[in-house]
Amino acid sequence: MILLQIPSPVQPEVTELPIMKLVFDPNGLWIMVPLFIMFIWATYVFIERYITIGKSAKEEHKFMSNIRDFIHDGKLDSAMALCKGSDKPLARMIEKGLTRIGRPLNDISAAIENTGKLEVSKLEKGVSSLAMIAGAAPMVGFLGTVIGMIITFHTMASNPNNFDIGQLSGGIYVAMITTVAGLVVGIPAYICYNVLVARISKVVNMLENKATEFMDLLHEPL
Repeated sequence: MILLQIPSPVQPEVTELPIMKLVFDPNGLWIMVPLFIMFIWATYVFIERYITIGKSAKEEHKFMSNIRDFIHDGKLDSAMALCKGSDKPLARMIEKGLTRIGRPLNDISAAIENTGKLEVSKLEKGVSSLAMIAGAAPMVGFLGTVIGMIITFHTMASNPNNFDIGQLSGGIYVAMITTVAGLVVGIPAYICYNVLVARISKVVNMLENKATEFMDLLHEPL
């Protein structure tokens, strides 16, 4: 009796996909550079603005109470000194209102409003760049993918007799990595942008409430 030995099926060799090798692949490096710059800038803007807005949102203990007491006591110089000693948008806004005391209330209100708008514009400095990165990064990544696919298929068309499926698949996954990189940069930038916008909105509401409180204070009998 002859036993036939059936050869075991050949297992395909599975190779690992080193992400860093794809990121720094020469074929896609040119498109990764601007994406990397966008990522660094978005990170810097978010951290710097998050800290700055957080400081601006904190009101000093009994600040408005002290302002009220100084005004009622006729100590405008003390109220001005208190404002000058605080590096906060609220203090600068109230200081502008104090300098207009004695003028019509409409003039005081307009001065406070203009100062508040100026302070908010300072808080919004650089935030719009996050929105730009959130929209541009995925598009830049997609551009790299499209160009990579064009180059891959052009290579196939130029050498139809030497078609290699390995080269095709290799070119495709290198091209696709730019889309992934664009999304990795764009999605966090979009989230960070909305976080900062929400925090700025809270500061705006606080400034509006304190401005109203200050104007009500001026209507109170001394």
